[in-house]
Amino acid sequence: MDLTALSASDLSRMIVARQVAPSEVMAAHLDRIAAVNGAVNAVVSLRDRDALMTEARAADDATPAGWLHGMPLAVKDLCATAGLRTTFGSPLFADFIPTKDDLLAARMRAAGAIFIGKTNTPDWGHGSHSFNPVFGATRNPYDLSRTAGGSSGGAAAALAARLVPVADGSDMMGSLRNPAGFCNVYGFRPSWGLVPADAEGDTHLATLATEGPMGRTVEDVARLLAVQAGENPEVPFGRPVEDYIAGLDRDIKGLRIGWLGDWGGAYATEPGILELCEAALRQFEAMGAVVEPLPPPFPAEKLWQSWVTLRAMLNAGSFRTIYADPAKRAQLKPETIWEIEQGQGLTAAAVYEASVIRSRWYAHAAQMFQRFDVVMLPTAQVWPFPVEWRWPQLINGKAMDTYHRWMEVVIPISLIGLPALSVPVGFGAQGLPMGMQIAGPVGSDARVLAVGQAWHRATDWPSRRPPVLAEGAVAP
Repeated sequence: MDLTALSASDLSRMIVARQVAPSEVMAAHLDRIAAVNGAVNAVVSLRDRDALMTEARAADDATPAGWLHGMPLAVKDLCATAGLRTTFGSPLFADFIPTKDDLLAARMRAAGAIFIGKTNTPDWGHGSHSFNPVFGATRNPYDLSRTAGGSSGGAAAALAARLVPVADGSDMMGSLRNPAGFCNVYGFRPSWGLVPADAEGDTHLATLATEGPMGRTVEDVARLLAVQAGENPEVPFGRPVEDYIAGLDRDIKGLRIGWLGDWGGAYATEPGILELCEAALRQFEAMGAVVEPLPPPFPAEKLWQSWVTLRAMLNAGSFRTIYADPAKRAQLKPETIWEIEQGQGLTAAAVYEASVIRSRWYAHAAQMFQRFDVVMLPTAQVWPFPVEWRWPQLINGKAMDTYHRWMEVVIPISLIGLPALSVPVGFGAQGLPMGMQIAGPVGSDARVLAVGQAWHRATDWPSRRPPVLAEGAVAP
């Protein structure tokens, strides 16, 4: 039996039933990492095998601490992990070893996970292509010449390549959704506030990014979400946790789906992506759902104006100390410097206007969800692109005017904190994966996951078409 091919939920059940030992699960995944991670470069800062096997053997006879008992987990390299190098993808922190876990890591560790290393990310999570000066680029397991996306690209690639059974990630501008779509796995951005941040920085204004789960099954995503979620009394705007497993298997007959497509042509999209998503919508209809194409519910340019303003404001504030030091500033990537300098030039009036647009879009979306249970959009506007590129500069001949404009399709969800699940919808003409976003109103996380579960049961793309990676594979 190939333990690396099983879902995390199945492995957990087998561990509890003592049908398999954590040490066997650990050995299988470490063997898989040794065989193929050199080509994919998804897991970084990998710990010593002997130390990991000692921890796993100790878990063999221990009482399970939680759902993740004895499970090998590589934590995204933007999340601090006690005693385990955390670089944020930056040469400024290439040798940083935290003394305490961030809240997300602490919750996963308390649930029994054994941290084996980290998953790769772009510097500071900026951009949806996981490359940095510390570890290099993560490659797509379906085509090693292509990107795995980002910023949770290492996590998505590690899942797809069967290096880990389940993974965490974070998402400001599609960082859980975009790499999931590029790597044929599931990535879930929870309602903002469901998975709380640490009580650091500005937790009142910084409401654009959130952490969340990734997996090869929706059940795994739901189970990891239950570990990650739960209010932090030190952080505002928390949300109550639901039982995401109990309601996972629901009949979606009569489900009302609004199809937003490319937002009336506002979002330039490479050929084949919309067609693949529309084929998935026809399958939803065959499952009993009702699909209705929607005109753009809000001006795309207004959403973009609000997004780039608020994002730049937050980056300018959080990087002000590093930017002020010329030696440290020299080690920031151009995209990060652009964000900071955009934010430094903002007026109070511009920030206020961006916030007003955000509020108006939230109200419009609330009205939209009175008619529809969920809405759907493509996960990305481009197919996984060559790993040598920093970012796509053209889509169908249309120039992208910023380093992240090619990701604009994720903005309507991110801007107002909606829950959204990226589900695999198949492969294009070049054999590259693509995903589709399923989004619901704020607080409808259980509903969105249930729709994703129905889709998974009908399709199961991750098991149906896993990547083919030979042992000893090397990057081109």
